[in-house]
Amino acid sequence: MFDTFFGLPLHPLVVHATEVIVPLAALLVVLTAAWPRFRRWGAYLTAGTALVAVALVPITKESGERLEARVGENSLIEAHAELADGLLPWTIGLLVVAAALLWWNIRERRARASTEDAPASTRATLRWVPVTLLVAAVVVAGGTTVDAVLIGHSGATAVWSGDMG
Repeated sequence: MFDTFFGLPLHPLVVHATEVIVPLAALLVVLTAAWPRFRRWGAYLTAGTALVAVALVPITKESGERLEARVGENSLIEAHAELADGLLPWTIGLLVVAAALLWWNIRERRARASTEDAPASTRATLRWVPVTLLVAAVVVAGGTTVDAVLIGHSGATAVWSGDMG
């Protein structure tokens, strides 16, 4: 199923989508956490992009394993495959933070709509939530981006080394 698409190996096709969507999701998560105005209109976009990233990673990994079986193993491909094993947990982390940001955005909207006249002390009690979400967003987005870059670099090295089967 994840081997070819119209006679072409599927992996080179989906890997490009993954290498665009995953860092985009990481960027959107940080923007949503750091910029309340962006969060007001972009929280759903961020969650949707993170969901697509989580869906793409297993498809990309499975198609890569099929391509590996087709071209044979070597040390560069093995290194690339080992790095790729670590991306799914990072993207799941992105999705969790994106979902928490979406929850926080909905909560902020409801609080603004229902308690415009609420005392400042009530609003100040939960200031730790956006700070915690920002820290989580930076950590998860940073880890995801670094892992995606390392995976992409090792894959390009494997392809362009001339050592492929």
